[in-house]
Amino acid sequence: MNNTQTILAIDVGNTNLALGLFSGETLQKHWRLSTSHERMGDEFGIQFSQICEHENIPPASFNGIVVSSVVPPLTERVVYACQQYLGQDPLLVSSNLKLNVTIGYDDPTAVGADRIADAVAAKALFSIPACVIDFGTATTFNAINAESEYMGGAILAGIGLSAQALFQRTAKLTTVELKAPPSIIGRNTTHAIQSGLIYGYVALVEGMVARFKEELGQETKIIATGGHVNRISSLTTAIDRVEPWLTLEGLRIIWEMNR
Repeated sequence: MNNTQTILAIDVGNTNLALGLFSGETLQKHWRLSTSHERMGDEFGIQFSQICEHENIPPASFNGIVVSSVVPPLTERVVYACQQYLGQDPLLVSSNLKLNVTIGYDDPTAVGADRIADAVAAKALFSIPACVIDFGTATTFNAINAESEYMGGAILAGIGLSAQALFQRTAKLTTVELKAPPSIIGRNTTHAIQSGLIYGYVALVEGMVARFKEELGQETKIIATGGHVNRISSLTTAIDRVEPWLTLEGLRIIWEMNR
C-alpha cells in the first residue's frame, strides 16, 4: 500500500508566486509565476486549474495544500482559489502552528510566513546554527541559533528593487541587465552600473554574513534561496548552500508537522 502524501505548496510573494508539487519528500514539479496584486480569486483558481490540467495532475490527488503569504490582500484570494478550484482548505503558515523552531522575535506574529518556512527548512535539512539569506523583492537574513530559536535577522531592499530605485531617481542612468560586468572597474556607464549593483550587493552579503557569524558562531551554515539567488551566489564564497526552493521545502515540512 502506497502511503506517500502528495502536497501542493504555494508561496505568495510580492513579485513571484511559487508553487511546488511534492510526492513525499521529493519536489516533483515547481513553477514560478508573476504576482499580480489585481488578480482575483477566480483568476488564481483558473491559473491553478490550468497548471493541473497541463501537467495531468488531478486536484483530487492532493492530500493537502499549504500556503505562505506575505501579501495580505492576496491571501484570502489564494485560499478561495484552493477551496473553489482545487477542493481543499489550505493550511496557512503562521507562528501559531507547530514548528521545529521557537520564534524569538519580539512579536512572533510579525514574522513573515516565508521567513518561518525558511527557518523550518534550515533546521530540518541542515545543521544549526544557520543563516538563511532569501533573495526576493526584499533580501532577508534569518538567524537560527544552536538552540533552535529563530532569532530574527535583517531586511533590506532586494537587488531588483535597488536597481529600480536607481534608474527611477537618476536622470542620466538607463536600465541595464542585472549581470556581472567583465571587470569590477566599469569602463563604461553600463558596466559601472552593473559593477555597483552586482558586486556592491556581493560585498553587502559578505559583510552581513561576517557580522552574523560574529553573533551566531563561525560554524554557522549560510544557506541562500529566492528568485535572485543565482545572480549573487556564484560570485562569493560566503554562501555554503544554494537552495532555490527552500521555502517550498519548509512549507512541506510545516504541513507534515501539522496535518
